[in-house]
Amino acid sequence: MEIQELSVSERIILAEKLWDSVLNDESEIKLTASQEVELDKRLDTFMTDHDIGSSWSDVKKRIISNK
Repeated sequence: MEIQELSVSERIILAEKLWDSVLNDESEIKLTASQEVELDKRLDTFMTDHDIGSSWSDVKKRIISNK
């Protein structure tokens, strides 16, 4: 069966199941040293200034406007 033969809702369910299977195996996801350093830096910055960043709607507008 080809994925395109599935309905949109069936493909969404498939994607959700695939994502859930990845989350269940998170022990296999390894960060590089530079990724760990970057995440620690971002966490330290957040803990210092408590800036929660942008809302999803604002981020989405920026992405769409840059097309």
